[in-house]
Amino acid sequence: MSEPSSTELYEVKRTLKELSDKKGRGTELVSVYIPPDKQISDVVKHMREELSQSANIKSKQTKKNVQSAIEVIMQRMKLFPKPPERGLVLFVGMIPRGGPGTEKMETYIFEPPEPVQTYIYHCNSQFFLEPLEEILEDKEIYGLAVIDRKEATIAVMKGKRIDIVKNLTSGVPGKHKAGGQSQRRFDRLIELAAHEFLKRIGEHMNEAFLNLEGIKGVIIGGPGHTKEDFVNGDYLHHEIKQMIITTVDTSYTGEFGIREVIDKSMDILTEIDIMREKKLVQRFLTELVDENGLASYGEAEVRQNLINGAVEVLLLSEDIKAKRYTYQCTSCGNQEEKTIKNEKDAKDEACKNCGDTMKPTSSEDVIGEFVKMAEEVGSEVEIISTETEEGMQLFRAFGGIAAILRYRI
Repeated sequence: MSEPSSTELYEVKRTLKELSDKKGRGTELVSVYIPPDKQISDVVKHMREELSQSANIKSKQTKKNVQSAIEVIMQRMKLFPKPPERGLVLFVGMIPRGGPGTEKMETYIFEPPEPVQTYIYHCNSQFFLEPLEEILEDKEIYGLAVIDRKEATIAVMKGKRIDIVKNLTSGVPGKHKAGGQSQRRFDRLIELAAHEFLKRIGEHMNEAFLNLEGIKGVIIGGPGHTKEDFVNGDYLHHEIKQMIITTVDTSYTGEFGIREVIDKSMDILTEIDIMREKKLVQRFLTELVDENGLASYGEAEVRQNLINGAVEVLLLSEDIKAKRYTYQCTSCGNQEEKTIKNEKDAKDEACKNCGDTMKPTSSEDVIGEFVKMAEEVGSEVEIISTETEEGMQLFRAFGGIAAILRYRI
């Protein structure tokens, strides 16, 4: 299955944001999620049943709008002999533009970035976006372990999903009087058993995490000091040891302990994402003040560097709202492009060739255009939030468009 491109992800996120603002007058906006293995004929059959059921809706206007939406879906289904490899998502409904009578039918159909898991038909005053929001959530991977002397649990977290990899028990006896044996000898046997158990935990963690593609870090928790003994000892492969982000105190072990580790680490993980953004902007600023630095900023300059294939990392502020308009002359056919921050300013222009009228024929979000250009030349793209001082500086001082270059132009 092909991985979604950064352009696809951006487009879906943009559409999702647009859809979240739309509301119907009644429960008349239809959302349909179709898994890749669902037969289109079954979907059409279900739509016919819903069309029949909608005859019972009391409000004439709502009934009419729901039926119109279902009929649009049935018509669009004719274009698909089968769902795409990741399934299909449809949002259809009458969206009011102002007062009563201003409603217009809007239709959004696309293949999601990850496979649809469950068939869903949903009718309400807003589009049902939760399954798509879950799909678009960051799926960063972290290794987790919760450890004490008696047991250990190893898990992998991908997004919100937690997979328990291994549960281990030690058999290390608790401390008590040794009976006829020397107390000191008995304590040494306990320490040896505990050491062997920590070695076993390390071996299983190495096996679970060492070849795990995309792992961002490891978090270790547990009650008591055993976790510190483990982290400070020589039990983990050096690469895994370097990935340890933090250790946290928990009241539990086992699966409950894993969930406690996650709950207590959320602020740290959020801070890691923020720090990554801050470091990228700081790296750009360092390159900027260096006489031979590899920094570029401003829409025109960065666009040219992208065209030249010179951009290593493209930094775009999430607050950029501008659009890139294509204008065409009605007389000589001359085409020009222009970036406009406010849609209301997209007015006719005079043609530089013949002086006649140039009209806007198409537009694209500047972020989407730059993401697409970066993808074509293999540049890394980072969308930077404005929640940090560095992110706000990127937006206000540099227009939200900057780049770290591969080589000087």
